[in-house]
Amino acid sequence: MTRSSAGFVAGLTATALAGVGFLAYQASANAPQRPGAEHVSPSAPVTTAKAPRDTRHPDALPTGSGTGRRVVYSLDDDRVWIVGDNGRALRSFPVAPGTVDPEPGSYQVTSRSNSIMGTDGAPIEHVVRFTGVDGVGIGFSAAVNGSPPPQDPEALTGGIRETRPDGDAMWEFATIGEKVVVIR
Repeated sequence: MTRSSAGFVAGLTATALAGVGFLAYQASANAPQRPGAEHVSPSAPVTTAKAPRDTRHPDALPTGSGTGRRVVYSLDDDRVWIVGDNGRALRSFPVAPGTVDPEPGSYQVTSRSNSIMGTDGAPIEHVVRFTGVDGVGIGFSAAVNGSPPPQDPEALTGGIRETRPDGDAMWEFATIGEKVVVIR
């Protein structure tokens, strides 16, 4: 290789690396801050404060939880609402959270598993994951034996346990990409 062709190749390599670096920077600037944290609908704001509740009807869908088809999960009430296309709750049920909570906001279902072993050692089914916190996957699931998750504060668990019938309903509704709204 001659000196001029070596310089030419070095120049092309430097230009290519600069281009790749620029594209990586653009991608990282537009990437969500945490997996599954994509804003699903910027036109439908979600409150990060405690959403107002109808105290006479605890299973009524909270205002400020978004619009349209979605799953709403209340951290403070340990309750889930499955909401249809018309914005009305199709189903509401209590859940037993793990020891790690997601931040309030809008997410999307990122993965699903029909049957796995839970982090607490219990066989679980119909796992619907929507985010992670510090390496702990967060999602809905039902224990095959119906047991709630053990409340060991030392264990880092992200499973939000449902009953098996509620887990079946979630599994049918919350496919990949489905909106999940977490509220206080």
